[in-house]
Amino acid sequence: SKLRNMYVWNKNTERYQDTRIIFQDFEPSNWTFDHVANEYFWHRFYSHQPDLNYDDPAVHEAMFRVMEFWLKLGVDAFRLDAIPYLYEREGTTCENLPETHTFLKKLRARLDAEFPGRMLLAEANQWPEDSRPYFGDGDECHMAFNFPVMPRMYMALAQEDRFPIIDIMAQTPSIPDNCQWAMFLRNHDELTLEMVTDEDRDYMWRMYATDKEARINTGIRRRLAPLLQNHRPRIHLLNGLLFSLPGTPIIYYGDEIGMGDNIYLGDRNGVRTPMQWSADRNAGFSRANPQRLFLPVIIDPHYHYEQVNVEVQQSNPSSLLWWMKRLIANRKRFRAFGRGSMEFLYPDNRKILAFVRHYDDEEILVVANLSRLVQCFEIDLSAYRGMVPVELSGGTRFPEIGDRPYFLNLGPFAFYWFTLERQRSEATLAEDVPLIQARTWSELFADRQRNQLSEAVLRYLRSRRWFGAKDRTVRSFEVHDSIPLMRDTCLVLIDIEYTEGEPERYLLPLGMTAPQRPDDSDRSQVLIARLRDGCLLYESIVDDAFAQALLDVIARRRHLKGDQGTAIGTPLRAFRELRGTGEIGAQVLRAEQSNTALVYGGDRLFLKLFRRVESGMNADLEITRFLTEETPFRSVPRIAGSLEYRSNGEPATLAVLQGFTANHGDAWRFTLDAISQFFERVVSDPGAAEAIAAGTPAEPVLTLVQGSPSDVAMEYLARYLADAELLGRRTAQMHLALASRDDIAAFAPEPFTPHYQRSIYQHMRTQAVHAMAAVRRRAKGIPEAELLLEYEPEIQRRLHRVLEGRIGGARIRIHGDYHLGQVLYTGNDFVIIDFEGEPARPLSERRLKRSALRDVAGMLRSFHYAPFAVVFGQSPGSVIRSEDIAVLEAAGRFWHRWVGAAFLRAYLYESRGAAHLPSSNDELAVLLDAYLLEKAMYEIIYELNNRPDWLRIPVHGIVDLLAE
Repeated sequence: SKLRNMYVWNKNTERYQDTRIIFQDFEPSNWTFDHVANEYFWHRFYSHQPDLNYDDPAVHEAMFRVMEFWLKLGVDAFRLDAIPYLYEREGTTCENLPETHTFLKKLRARLDAEFPGRMLLAEANQWPEDSRPYFGDGDECHMAFNFPVMPRMYMALAQEDRFPIIDIMAQTPSIPDNCQWAMFLRNHDELTLEMVTDEDRDYMWRMYATDKEARINTGIRRRLAPLLQNHRPRIHLLNGLLFSLPGTPIIYYGDEIGMGDNIYLGDRNGVRTPMQWSADRNAGFSRANPQRLFLPVIIDPHYHYEQVNVEVQQSNPSSLLWWMKRLIANRKRFRAFGRGSMEFLYPDNRKILAFVRHYDDEEILVVANLSRLVQCFEIDLSAYRGMVPVELSGGTRFPEIGDRPYFLNLGPFAFYWFTLERQRSEATLAEDVPLIQARTWSELFADRQRNQLSEAVLRYLRSRRWFGAKDRTVRSFEVHDSIPLMRDTCLVLIDIEYTEGEPERYLLPLGMTAPQRPDDSDRSQVLIARLRDGCLLYESIVDDAFAQALLDVIARRRHLKGDQGTAIGTPLRAFRELRGTGEIGAQVLRAEQSNTALVYGGDRLFLKLFRRVESGMNADLEITRFLTEETPFRSVPRIAGSLEYRSNGEPATLAVLQGFTANHGDAWRFTLDAISQFFERVVSDPGAAEAIAAGTPAEPVLTLVQGSPSDVAMEYLARYLADAELLGRRTAQMHLALASRDDIAAFAPEPFTPHYQRSIYQHMRTQAVHAMAAVRRRAKGIPEAELLLEYEPEIQRRLHRVLEGRIGGARIRIHGDYHLGQVLYTGNDFVIIDFEGEPARPLSERRLKRSALRDVAGMLRSFHYAPFAVVFGQSPGSVIRSEDIAVLEAAGRFWHRWVGAAFLRAYLYESRGAAHLPSSNDELAVLLDAYLLEKAMYEIIYELNNRPDWLRIPVHGIVDLLAE
């Protein structure tokens, strides 16, 4: 073990003592194998012998003598630190070299022969299939840390969803019978987040390291109690899971008493402070002068060593220490916990994790509530009919298991261990607008009106297109801040917490006025509540005065102070030019998506009001400003200004002001019109269907890219093929611009590493599993769903190709939600808009750097969707007869394959030589194929939630991909 992490018992002081104190005075000339053995010795010893042959049997003998020194002192086990990098070889990453395994086999054989019962523990921070070889055939390491399971336990707790645990356990391979996994919640390093996707790492940081001082490398430097905010039920639950999963639990010192940390010590020393034995000087760890301690003791008020120490908890039977002792004692009673097999159960309530551990005649049922709320559920235990669950901690006998699903309910973060023993003999909202007894803002926001205001606002939010949580259950509603804009208008920030998932903050402009025109259709559509004396509470977005006030805030750099923060307007360099002179009117665009749009002067300025507010610069503002001010790319709207909200934390973007782009609509509508005309020609020309059927290529799109469009394609699609090529060039130019500045950190390209390959594979795999689960649950009997389920193994094999070879290129900032609806058609060109990414995703995740091919895949899938949208009647004026549908679906396949090839051909030609793309066609094909599958899986979930009849579109898209 590393000496800096190791303590020895000092018989004189009857305390554990840091071994550095023992060895700090040794000089190299005095070192022998009989004096000291540690990694520092080896570094110093071999630094004087650069030509040493590490494969020399004499060197192996010397190494074993070092181990022998400690083994004779009674050391039971060695942790092999960073074992995948034991050997070095030029031209490699030095990871997982065959020489390492050869040496481990020799070391293990010698250890077993001379010191049976001693153990080697591998520290291999890798995915399960990569760390599995360090067990060998049971002749290398006895144990290995299971790194990927640990972060998934925290994720499951934060998400209140069992999937992360079930998913990673499904990826954990079997190991030899004489070997074991080492399971842990914390260790002496940071809570490492290397074995997770970028999205998961971002989520973990947001959930468990809101103080950025706690983040280090790719992990979190905190002990268990601070990680969980010293919440005893959550500490109990995670330890209960740790002791329940297959493997041997490893407890890091101090976690058994809920010790704190000091993240301000630097590096990872904050979790290596002295053990807190008592309330004496230096927490009973040492009698030395406190200034001589290598690290100071914890004096944080919540974790002060005078109140959190072994002596205090030893005398309190209700302490965490005693709870841990009882947990360990219970576990030791059953070998099923350490050696048993594991069978997951799947109650409909995904907040419940349930599984059975089997070993010989032992059957242990484990159920855990991952939610902070009480949960009830039914679980299928019919395989154990006639048995009685007996709760282990108290011996309480539960009702006998029968044929029907077994009903249980669990309190927040509760878990039960049962031994199975044989038994012998949501509210409907009112339609009427609610009444609130208030007339002023202070009365409206008073505590006594909270319930009425909450009911009225939530009822209104659920009717809005931009409110993305219509199907979630609201747990709490709170007005975070109210910012006066005009006399009877204010900007209100609303915090909403749900029973599941992350809380959200929304921006709602409110107006309060007497009804002057009761028949005003605009105001009636945004009415929220009726107030006292005949007044109305409504959303002021429809008022021209409101729109003018917002523009004035930006133009004059005004600061609007609220109760908690300030809204600040900022005009940018293009503002004056774009605004022009004179008065300009305003209007609200009716086509709302995830935000609200205002147009000024008819064709001068365009203001996008973000409804969901998150800390940090919105990606749309950040990317558009970068492209217009730092690059020559001009196929985006010019940025004119912004409105930010600043309080104690990071500023949040409320609105962005852009130059208005004159256009003929978005590319989606333009494309639907082009397809309608194409379809009309197909059904009116008797020979067209046969020609198109014969001219539909079977080759992959990347193969079509190598040549030119066929004569049939040119005959029927020539005009739109040119448009697709133009869009391909503009897309490539956008990516080239986004990758052009390595001197701006937020936009500097990052290498596409093997670790990132694993990250995107894991993300895609998770999405595919979720999509298939949704299909099984909600699409029974649909032919397309049954067809898709047959392809599930092949889908996973296709996604796994991402890991089967090195992929070049770089990660850059991308559009993030790229499809035909995000492009404006000007009549002879395309302008790309809406760089905010997928609004349902957290802002920090939308700002991650990714492969540019993810945008390309999004557009290719959009080309696939468009012809089917026309078939399903989404193009006004098009008439589709039922007898023509089969012909038109075949024509749609012809259309999207040739158009997709034209787009991709132009994109790759314009991007030739670009460092952010893979250099070979094989690498590009693998990555693009995976992103297309990922996008199709996302579409499957969307269609199941919104348009089940459209499920056939992504299903056939996947089938086409697999057929290629």
